[in-house]
Amino acid sequence: MAAMTPTPASTAPDTSDPAPDTGAAPAGATVQGRATPPVQRPRPRVWRGAVLLLAGAYFLVPLLASFVFTVHVPGQGVSLAAYTELLAADGFTESLLLSLGLAAATIVLSLLLAVPALVAVRIGSPRLRPVVEVMCMLPLVVPPIALVTGITTVLRWGPDYLSRTPLYQTFLAVQDERFPVVLVLAYTVLALPFVYRSLDAGLRAVDVPTLVEAARSCGASWRYVVLRVLLPNLRASLAGAAFLTLALVLGEFTIASLLGFRPFAVWIVSISGAHARMSVAVSVLSLLITWLLLLLLSRAGTSPAAVSSAPSTSPTSRKES
Repeated sequence: MAAMTPTPASTAPDTSDPAPDTGAAPAGATVQGRATPPVQRPRPRVWRGAVLLLAGAYFLVPLLASFVFTVHVPGQGVSLAAYTELLAADGFTESLLLSLGLAAATIVLSLLLAVPALVAVRIGSPRLRPVVEVMCMLPLVVPPIALVTGITTVLRWGPDYLSRTPLYQTFLAVQDERFPVVLVLAYTVLALPFVYRSLDAGLRAVDVPTLVEAARSCGASWRYVVLRVLLPNLRASLAGAAFLTLALVLGEFTIASLLGFRPFAVWIVSISGAHARMSVAVSVLSLLITWLLLLLLSRAGTSPAAVSSAPSTSPTSRKES
């Protein structure tokens, strides 16, 4: 019987796949020669809440202190006499309505000047954009006191040279105390930088040449393109421009005071010397009114609206073209 010799063990490496590891690998460990990224833990939201709390306290604590000053009378307790007397104060309603009217006129005039110019530059002459930007930003360089000095010089020069011309009545009409158009012109100049920045950001976010070309290729007129195609896409930018202009007009004091007019901000300062408690009550009320108007403008800018890039080929649209 032949002797049975044992066969030698194979020295070749085992190429079979190892059993899968069902356990999670620790952070920074290697799996099959590859390093796993460290596990990112969610950041705590404590600091975010603390920052928001401090910002809210920074804005609300002075308002609460002002409100307490208006309603707390030493020796008498809580009294709302400052607010009840405010509604019947001489000049309150007139000055508030004047400021609101000036704000509305300034918003309309600034948008009528800025929107067509920026759209035209965006579509037809992109090289003129730096020129328009510099012109719109100039009011930030010129201080309001210098601007009102120039306006005063022109107003004094007018009667001497225009008294025998038809422009004299127009010159007097722009200085009417019931509605001073000269303030609207001055406020429009001051608001141009803010209106430009808001509209420029909106136009950059919209592909204006493509929308205009698509609408024009469908037979739309330029009026239809601007009113029904571009303006709905610029709703948020228009609301932002109106937002900033309204805040500027309601809080402006220097130009109106030096020109001798009495809008809401000037009226508040005029009564502050004789009625301190009432003047603080007016300031609190003006802040609430301003915030309410700004919220309405913000709501108008974010409300959903149907935006059409091209008109339909209906008989109505063909007539408009």
